[in-house]
Order: sequence, then C-alpha cells, then structure tokens
Amino acid sequence: MQTTLDCIPCFLRQALKAGRLACPNQEEVHKQIIYKFCELVPQLDLTLSPPALAGKIYGHISKITKQKDPFKEYKQDANKKALQMLPKLKQIIDQAPDKLKTALHISIIGNYIDAGIETNFNWEDALFKEKNTLDEQSFQLFIQKLQTSSSIMILGDNTGEIALDTLLVQELKSKRKQVIYVVREKPIINDATLEDAREVGMTKLCEVISSGVSSPGTVLENCSQQFIQYFKKADIILSKGQGNFEALIDKEDGIFFAFKVKCPVVVKLTGKKLGESVFFYK
Repeated sequence: MQTTLDCIPCFLRQALKAGRLACPNQEEVHKQIIYKFCELVPQLDLTLSPPALAGKIYGHISKITKQKDPFKEYKQDANKKALQMLPKLKQIIDQAPDKLKTALHISIIGNYIDAGIETNFNWEDALFKEKNTLDEQSFQLFIQKLQTSSSIMILGDNTGEIALDTLLVQELKSKRKQVIYVVREKPIINDATLEDAREVGMTKLCEVISSGVSSPGTVLENCSQQFIQYFKKADIILSKGQGNFEALIDKEDGIFFAFKVKCPVVVKLTGKKLGESVFFYK
C-alpha cells in the first residue's frame, strides 16, 4: 500500500503525541518535532508504505526527545489490562462451539489497541459484547490450510493485543501446529517487542522472533535475513494488524490478514466500515 496525502496529517498527529508523551510540558521540544516534520514532508517518498515512512519519522522523534520508547507506560498498561482479562476470555473460548474461531475473533478485537490512531475504541467492552463477524469463507479456507500444514507464522502488532494472541496460539498448539510469533526489533509507537512477548508469556508458549524492523509494519526490504528465512518456510502466514496489512498487501500473496479497520484510507481500500473486523486471504 502506498502512502496517501491523507496519511501525512496522521503522521504529524502521531509525532506530536509521541513528543508530548516523551517530554511532557516541554513545548520547545514539541516545536522542534513539528519543525522537523515540516522539513521532512517534501522529502517523503509516497510510493513507500505508511509503516515504512513512519519508521523514518519516529527515528527523528527519538533523536529530538532522547527517548527510545515514549509509549512505554501506555504499552505496560495495555498488557496489564489484557492479561487480567485472559481467564474470563479463556472461559468464553472453552465454552464456544468453535474454539479456534472464537480465539481468532478475540485476537482481532485486540487490534483496537493502537496508540497511533485518532479514534479511541472501547476494546475492553468489545471483547465481551462485539459479535463475531469473521468472513466464513475465509475462515473455512484457513481451517483447510491448517489441516495440511505443520507450521504457522503470526506477524504480531500491538501490545495488549499480544496478550490476547496467547489465547489464539494456545488453540493452534492444541491442534499440534508449530507457531512462530513475530515482534518488532525495537520500540515503535505501542507495537510489541520481545520484551512484551516475555511479559505476557508468549515466549513460554511458542518460538518468538524479531522481524528486524523498527517500523509499525513488516516492511520486507528492511527485515532481517533470519526473519525472511522463517517467512519463506512457514506453511501459513497470519498477518495481524493494520500496519502489517499496509506494509504487505501489495508485496506478497499467500497471506491471511486479520485486523480492525481504523482509518479512512483503509476504509476506502477495503470497503469496510471504521471499526469492522477484517479477515481474508490474498
């Protein structure tokens, strides 16, 4: 997916938000971020995906604020809240007629947890109230491919969401599938890193690797060789989150995409409404 003009004000809003979190009440720092962003705009290559450009922009923000992880408290809070909900959600899955489908539904709702978006979704209520609207044809294709596959790679996205993903991993492992879960190399917005994977217990459930990127999406040209090797060998790839969708949708076929639609640009691209769940195979 190429970056659109509508993405640029979104980048600016994210940059200012990160600056205010990293350096509260330091207006001069916030101004520096705005000035740097305005300086960068004419140089932005809009043929790149939004995650690819966001990674570059956040690199400048880190230098200005001297903070590597301005969203750290946000991330810790999201993980803590999601972990507290796991027992109740596990009970819902165990009582469901289709455990895997319910776990996937819950996993996608977790994608609401996104510090990079303008809309604040009530993901905690949605976990217990939102109906499962996953595309049945896509889900049945997912089941068919699972039956003839031994390994599945999950491209993780956000903190909080990664805690909910442990329920999905448990269901996949109960079907004797090898699961490889992928996180970001370094902190970027509220995306999950190896530290978060350890915090929520994902590393105890399955193999966790880094994609090698510090962008809010799996930008393949920047990924590590280790990741690319795993990526090519995986029988099934499940891409979680809007950032991974933006980075991969026009790069690779043979991927299941699972995420929440969280911006007008992706609304136009998918034909879905804001806040709708998306699950499909490309």
